[in-house]
This record gives sequence, structure tokens and C-alpha cells, in this order.
Amino acid sequence: MNHAADIFLSGFNCSQAVFSSFADELELDRDTALKIATGFGAGMARHQEVCGAVTGGIMALGYRYGRSSSDDASATALTYQKVNELMIRFEEENGSCLCQTILGGIDLRTEEGQKAFSDQNKKIICTKCVAEAERIVKSLIS
Repeated sequence: MNHAADIFLSGFNCSQAVFSSFADELELDRDTALKIATGFGAGMARHQEVCGAVTGGIMALGYRYGRSSSDDASATALTYQKVNELMIRFEEENGSCLCQTILGGIDLRTEEGQKAFSDQNKKIICTKCVAEAERIVKSLIS
């Protein structure tokens, strides 16, 4: 297991798990990281768009490499390159970056979908995605 997977299994969502796993390395308060990432879980508040593990990774890369000055286009270019690499590698390993596709089409916005998530033990899939996103981002940051 890895740090992000442990955070996920302790009860935080996929995005929180990945982003907060980099809090120390990014010199970011862990509670702040957890709060910022909360709304991105389950593909953005259960809308099952881009996987929360991926968005957590994107936030970590943005925090590390992102632009804070309007005239620093090179920071944007570097961040986009890192994010593209994350998404390409994640999709190669999981078949998609979209939460609903990864979870086989279940709809987490419904009670039935949430029950199917539990019944089919989809948390195993999500734990794997969280671990892979953290691993990919680590390789892109180091």
C-alpha cells in the first residue's frame, strides 16, 4: 500500500487522499489540502467526471509547478506538460481518466449506484487508482 491509499482507506475521498499525500513535500498544511480537495472526490462531487485521484494529482502538480505571475507562461507550459503526462499514464493503466468509466458505468449520484459501489466492492478499484495516481505524480515531481 502507499500513503495516499492509506489516507483513502481511512475515510477520505480519492482526491483528498492524493492531494494531501503531497502536503508535506509541498510545504502545505495537511488540513488545508484536505479541505481544498473535498469537492473533487468521485469525479467532482459524485458527477463522475475526471477521477478524483487524477484531480488530486493535478492539484499537487499545479501547486508545485503552477503559475502565480501573469507573465510566467513557461510555468503554465511546464504544468500542462506534467498534467498531460499524468493523464496519459493514468489512462494507460486504467483505460480512462473518467470515474464513471473506471467504475463500469454505475451512477454514484443515486442510492442504487452507491449501493452497487458498495456491493461490487468498487473501493478496491478506487484504492488502486489512488495508489497509481500518487505513484505517477511522485515520478513527475522528483
